[in-house]
Amino acid sequence: MASINQLFKALFSSFKDLIPIILVVCFFEVFVLQQAPDNLFSILIGLVFIVVGLTFFVFGLEMGLFPIGESLAHALARKGSVFWLVVFSFSLGFGTTLAEPALTAVANEAAEVAADAGAIAPTEESMDGYALGLRLTVALSVGLAILLGVVRILKGWPIHYLIISGYIIVMILTSFAPENIIGVAYDSGGVTTSTITVPLVTALGVGLATVIKGRNPMLDGFGLIAFASLMPMIFVLIYGMLVL
Repeated sequence: MASINQLFKALFSSFKDLIPIILVVCFFEVFVLQQAPDNLFSILIGLVFIVVGLTFFVFGLEMGLFPIGESLAHALARKGSVFWLVVFSFSLGFGTTLAEPALTAVANEAAEVAADAGAIAPTEESMDGYALGLRLTVALSVGLAILLGVVRILKGWPIHYLIISGYIIVMILTSFAPENIIGVAYDSGGVTTSTITVPLVTALGVGLATVIKGRNPMLDGFGLIAFASLMPMIFVLIYGMLVL
């Protein structure tokens, strides 16, 4: 019964989150365009699907992914094995990013555009290789980013020094990287922080900071997502300099 009540609360919360979008669309349709939207019935059905899908997604995160991330972080920290904690953090970042649907979409689109621009051969094999190379590069960078974030939590390093240093490297690499890879590199930092990566990585950081003595979950537990956004930009810029 408690789970059903939570599900209905999540359903209502999802609908509440969509209200601003619905109001904006209705405002422009009625007062700016002054017309009824085409396929109104299909749009309404689509909104219902969005609310239900978003509800189950959020509900699933709270029931599954968040507890898994926190429990694994607690168990590995209590075991006292830095080696396995580091291996787990890298594997988590690499695996979740490689499975990220947004990254797959961006990599495939980038391959098509690169082929049209003449940067790579306009063949299916060449485009598949380019897209796969881009995905592996981003996944590797996120794995190393999560690893670095976990080491930061263990050592208690200030996060702002690492972030500032990272963006300085991005600015330097941007000056030397091919122009047609710069936008892809910047977008790669955004698509990595999406539906699969964020919940597990956040749970890992918070769980780790909670169980380690002397660490504050609010101060030390968050920040892994910033590394996961920053590191792909660096790696994809380098990838473009080597491949293109």
